Amino acid sequence: MGLSERMGNSPSDSEPRPAETVAAPGAAVSKDRLDAAYERQSELKSAIHAQIIQELGPRLFNQTLPESELRRVVRTKIEEALLAQQTPMPRAERQEMIDELLAEVLGYGPIEEFLHDPTITEIMVNGYRDVYIERGGKLYKTDKRFRDEGHLLRIIQKIVGQVGRRVDEASPYVDARLPDGSRVNVILPPVSVRGATLTIRKFSTEPFTTEDLIEFKTVTRQASDFLAACVRGRLNILVSGGTGTGKTTTLNVLSNYIPKDERIITIEDAAELKLWHEHLVSLEYRPPNIEGKGEVTIRDLVRNALRMRPDRIIVGEIRGGEALDMLQAMNTGHDGSLSTVHANSPRDVLSRVETMALMAGMDIPIRAIREQVSRSIHLIVHQSRLPDGSRRITHITEVQGMEGDVITLQNLFIFDFSAGIDENGQYLGRLKSTGIRPAFLPILKNHGIIVPDDVFAFETYDTAVV
Repeated sequence: MGLSERMGNSPSDSEPRPAETVAAPGAAVSKDRLDAAYERQSELKSAIHAQIIQELGPRLFNQTLPESELRRVVRTKIEEALLAQQTPMPRAERQEMIDELLAEVLGYGPIEEFLHDPTITEIMVNGYRDVYIERGGKLYKTDKRFRDEGHLLRIIQKIVGQVGRRVDEASPYVDARLPDGSRVNVILPPVSVRGATLTIRKFSTEPFTTEDLIEFKTVTRQASDFLAACVRGRLNILVSGGTGTGKTTTLNVLSNYIPKDERIITIEDAAELKLWHEHLVSLEYRPPNIEGKGEVTIRDLVRNALRMRPDRIIVGEIRGGEALDMLQAMNTGHDGSLSTVHANSPRDVLSRVETMALMAGMDIPIRAIREQVSRSIHLIVHQSRLPDGSRRITHITEVQGMEGDVITLQNLFIFDFSAGIDENGQYLGRLKSTGIRPAFLPILKNHGIIVPDDVFAFETYDTAVV
């Protein structure tokens, strides 16, 4: 996102200065001059920021003071401090500085405006000088920056401190979440060689619905109706894909197909799922304390959930030995479970689940694990982020069972890449039925779910391209 840069007055053509680029009126001034102006503003902001903190002190953390009143008090103090400095400044620049200082004192500094921009889905800080954002699935570098490494570290400590976590040289990385549900990852030196790194993945304040996914072309209505039937029919479903492909969003939409009279237990690293069910229990991973004790792992939570009389177990992401416990739960009456897993394709999902089940440390033959996988998982929903930035479901694949030592898969819906790309680089294809009826239809029928035959009507696509 190209945010506007401040421009200076160009020198006359007759007296060029070595550090500046002489160009037509309105051309950009030199980087050195911009840096000098930035440094002067940074010094002024630092002085005022320190003054506000000293004057207001504990009032900034007074939980009984309404936020609107606190913002009014802080804004008044900032305006008074700016007047006392007697620094000549255009009205627009003065207002921008007031807003930036408000973000410093009450918010998260240079990245505050990005947190409130609903079109931005990710904020990436690669050291204090480089701030990137993701909008519409594309990455853009911004002109925002932190004053120095210490400034970035103060904002990081403010973020993790608000959610009761810690990060320092002894524990140089942390996964946490903001009060609004945004996922936060921090890595500090010496692990991060080029300085502190901050990544914030934002989630919509209002959970996406089926209609939203159809509008975004993530899925077709035909396929979404089919997935809704599979969830209501208590099939075990894994949502797979790479990082940032929208797995959690799709899982959230699928979860809301669950009937309202069922008891749901969600298990996550950081609570991100937003379900509208009344009978819901949310469990969250707890990291070890400063002494390395007190950790509650996802696997601990999965095993504990089995004693809580769940109708459905939803694991935000399978990434370790909990895969074995999840498979056993699916095989012992806890059907209708949902989860996500990182994988490049539906076939890779099976390999990853096998590997993670072996991470449980149990001496189990690989064939026994494969048999459990083939009997536990009914459906794989694979999602990808395409080069045009869109997030699409590219495969809906049935797990059919074992043939010898191999688990057999059957694609029910596939994204049609053969439709090509338009003049704007956007993919024209959509998810299409392969014309094959799944073998699990009797299971759905036993739960009173009838899937119309036209859902599986064959739609032509170029299999060579797919």
